[in-house]
Amino acid sequence: MSKAFDYVKSLSSSIVGLGLQGFSNLDEKTHIADDMYIIQFVIKKAIGHAYSILTGQVSYWYIFENVVKQHPNKLALVYPKPVPGQTGDGAFQLESYTFQELYDIILRLSEILAHRYGVKEGDTIGLDATNKPLFIFLWFALWNLGATPAFINYNNIGNPLVHCIKVANISQVFIDPAAASPINETKDDIIKECPDVALHFLDEDKLLDEIKDPNSIKFRPATRNANDPDYATGALIYTSGTTGLPKPAIMSWRKACLGSALYGHIVRIKTNSVVFTSMPLYHSTASVLGVCTTFNQGAAVALSPKFSTSTIWTQIKLTKATHLQYVGEVCRYLLNAPIHPDERSHCLQVAYGNGLRRDIWKEFKDRFGIHAIGEFYAATESPIALTSFQEGEYGIGACRNYGKLINYILSYQQTLIRMDPEDNSVEYRNSKGLCELTRVDEPGELIMKLFWAKSPEKVFQGYLGNKKETESKIIRNVFRKGDAWFRSGDLLKSDANGLYYFVDRLGDTFRWKSENVSATEVENQFLQLHDILQIVVVGVKVPNHEGRAGFAVVELKEGVTKTEDELLSEFLEVLQKELPRYAIPIFIKFVDKIQESDNHKVPKKLYRDQKLPKGENGDETIYWLKRGKYEILSESDWKEIISGKAKL
Repeated sequence: MSKAFDYVKSLSSSIVGLGLQGFSNLDEKTHIADDMYIIQFVIKKAIGHAYSILTGQVSYWYIFENVVKQHPNKLALVYPKPVPGQTGDGAFQLESYTFQELYDIILRLSEILAHRYGVKEGDTIGLDATNKPLFIFLWFALWNLGATPAFINYNNIGNPLVHCIKVANISQVFIDPAAASPINETKDDIIKECPDVALHFLDEDKLLDEIKDPNSIKFRPATRNANDPDYATGALIYTSGTTGLPKPAIMSWRKACLGSALYGHIVRIKTNSVVFTSMPLYHSTASVLGVCTTFNQGAAVALSPKFSTSTIWTQIKLTKATHLQYVGEVCRYLLNAPIHPDERSHCLQVAYGNGLRRDIWKEFKDRFGIHAIGEFYAATESPIALTSFQEGEYGIGACRNYGKLINYILSYQQTLIRMDPEDNSVEYRNSKGLCELTRVDEPGELIMKLFWAKSPEKVFQGYLGNKKETESKIIRNVFRKGDAWFRSGDLLKSDANGLYYFVDRLGDTFRWKSENVSATEVENQFLQLHDILQIVVVGVKVPNHEGRAGFAVVELKEGVTKTEDELLSEFLEVLQKELPRYAIPIFIKFVDKIQESDNHKVPKKLYRDQKLPKGENGDETIYWLKRGKYEILSESDWKEIISGKAKL
């Protein structure tokens, strides 16, 4: 560590010695100033993080407490609460909390959770709530008690919901009234499969009155998670995979504490910043890179109840937000929306997130008067993220954008490997059985080095209780025998300057509406229907839309006499009960026979390039989900879709 610090100091002195003009010319080529901004911060934070490990304080709770001590009267959380029947500025009433107020509420709630519900250190507790302060109150109260929160996606229903509770060994679930419907509909199955799990349907108004009462008792245990290594579980955040069911990905304390601090520094979050997010808190984008990142810098979170193109600019204006979180779809939705009177009446300086497409990047900045974009690439379970802080013209579209120095350092930790030219979901192996690096502009899978090959959990914690899926994300014997790397499952490419650009996702999981959709999960739901013999679900590209829309290819059993309209109506009724909305296929077509290989597997690559709107030969009948019903996709419908006038 000392040698690294001495090297950085030496390099800094050398740069100063070059003179301002010389440094300016050098920096245009090497971006050393940006690299130094990051490196010095990393060294400082790494030292502090090492101290927290030595003192048994790896929990993010201690970071939060330290911020409260430093900034007790500073704004921590602002919530634009909807006011029914009102429009314009009057449509929202700001609900604000300072760090001290937030801390006191959390301690009062901790008393209730510990002594009324019996929550204790080591418990895994389900948190099923919508975007509101209550989510953060519950989350941090659980951290105060040393419990592990499991963030349940409130869209899940049926078997996926039961699986989420069962696989994570959840003992209790606290349920926001606004998120109660799926739990209620699945309650009998939950009781049957998880008889020891307690479901608590909260009386929100009564609970809020109690925890906001200054006379209510507070509770703070003396210690929590004292024996945890920094790679221990801080929270469980579910992600979908090829198994077809949500998997609880482990968010480590290292990622919550160190990772969030670094990212906040990269996207220039300061103590006077206000970060606006309308992304769901059950995802790591809003929870880790939104709340944790913001609080780590002593800044304020502006938490929107949900994303809306018609009200987001009013909310941003009212909350005085300086930073906006996005996913790529959000940016396109905003650009496709009519001009809003508040869309430039704001304090926004930076928009950050993932998935902003290159073709709308500059337009997004220019239209809404946003100075910089903080694009990142990461997955909930990945051990490290790629980041880009983009100003001006350089670096548009990149998800990794560093200078020569950091690129050199990272070359030992993350890289792109060539894929098999016959199947880009499989890595290419040369005659020695080893992988090879990609060339400039050649797509390859992003991999990240696991320095403890025999103990990869120190870097990559994977999925709780699922060794098979965890191991599937590790590739071994990459550049030498015995090494181990994390597989991202995504194709990226690099340019001559070392910038990385996202290309596409591998495998059967595709992304739609900012969510990972498992083709296997959707197929399994279809196969519960009596009339279906075989089914293939793929994601298809739709012009001017982010991600891939679900497309189902259906083979019926012999002797089915129902009409296609009757079948489609039955399909939709079942799918709406068992799948989140974003996982329901947008397009469906019926075929006489689905091809199988000799070993009775369906070669999905044959079905991934579906031609819309009428198929390869121009005479196929394809149905699309139009206003809650499957209807035949016409040429006029297709024009509406690709123009953005029809909503998918």
